[in-house]
Amino acid sequence: MNFSIIIPTLNEKKLLPRLLKQLSDVELKNKYNFEIIVSDGGSSDGTVEIAKDFADVVVESNPREKQNISVGRNKGAAVAKGETFVFLNADVQLRNVNEFFHFLTEFHSNKKLAGATCKVQITPEESSFADKIFMSFYNFYFHFLNLIKVGMGRGECQAIRKEYFNKLNGYNENLPAGEDFDLFRKLRKIGKIYFSRRTVVYESPRRYRRIGHFKVFLTWTLNGLFVILKNKSLSNKWEQIR
Repeated sequence: MNFSIIIPTLNEKKLLPRLLKQLSDVELKNKYNFEIIVSDGGSSDGTVEIAKDFADVVVESNPREKQNISVGRNKGAAVAKGETFVFLNADVQLRNVNEFFHFLTEFHSNKKLAGATCKVQITPEESSFADKIFMSFYNFYFHFLNLIKVGMGRGECQAIRKEYFNKLNGYNENLPAGEDFDLFRKLRKIGKIYFSRRTVVYESPRRYRRIGHFKVFLTWTLNGLFVILKNKSLSNKWEQIR
C-alpha cells in the first residue's frame, strides 16, 4: 500500500465529514492505493460513528488513558499499512483531490525525500482579507524554515516515510503543543523535506476567530522556541476549539 492517511479526531462531528467525503471515492482509492485511518481520542459527539461510515480503520482510545494529538497520530500510525504516512487534521479540506495525490505521488516516488508538506490556507468561503495576509506570511515563513534547513511542517498536512517515522519514534507524546514542528525539525536532520507551493489544504478559521492571528502566531513561536531550547512546549495543553 502506498499511503496511509491518518486523521486524529476529538469531537469533530461538524467538520470531519467534509474531508472524509473527499477521500472515500472508490476509484480514487484504487488509483492511488491508500487507506483512511481515523484515530479518535475519546469523542462524545458522534465523531466515531461518522468515521466508521467512511474510514477503513477507526482506532478508539480509552478515555482514561493519556490523550493528546501526538498520541492519536501515533496510535493511527501503529496500525497503518502504507509505505508513506500522511497526517491530516480533521478540520482540513483538500483544494483539489487529484492535485493533492499528485503531490503525494511525487514525494512517494522520490526516495531522496524523507518528508513533505504544503501550503495551508483558510477555506475560501470563510476567508477574510486579514486571513489572506496572515496565511501568506505563515506559508512564506514555514517554507523559509525548510529552505534554511530548520525543518517545518504544520500538522494540518504532514507526509513522512514509514521508515523515518519509526526511526524517530513518531510524535513526541510529552508535547501537548509544537509536536508537528518537533517531528519535522528532527526529520530535517536526517533527511530532506519537500515543501510544495503548488499544493494547498484548507483549514477552518475557528482558532483565528476565537483568539486572533497574532496570538496564534505568538503561541506557535514560543512553543517552537521551548521545543528547541528545552525539549518541551510552553503550553500545558492545546485548547480544544470546536
